[in-house]
Amino acid sequence: MGQNDILETADPDAKAERILHRRLDWAERKLPGFLGAWVRHLRRPSASWIRIPIGVLLIACGFLGFLPILGFWMVPLGLALLAFDIALLRRPTARMIVSGERWWTRLRRRWSDGRAGEGDR
Repeated sequence: MGQNDILETADPDAKAERILHRRLDWAERKLPGFLGAWVRHLRRPSASWIRIPIGVLLIACGFLGFLPILGFWMVPLGLALLAFDIALLRRPTARMIVSGERWWTRLRRRWSDGRAGEGDR
């Protein structure tokens, strides 16, 4: 058992926070310039005054997902924003992000395998 293993088992909330930061680092790199800069700004500790109201607003609007423009996609985004400031949300949000990425990877793999098989017909 290495020192990193001891640190990870000692504080699961710290591990969840590292997962959130790694995933958002990846998102920053993939987003276009202005969106990546906006995400970078929202992740600063001093931006909690804007992060909390935006997170609450996204969650509230996400429950109105049956309306045009608004959608259920807003709920996880709002939870991710609130997870920076509310420790209770960090672990479930990190799990949600990781399981969502795994689901998306399986779906893409299944879709690409199916498309590859169509060319053989």
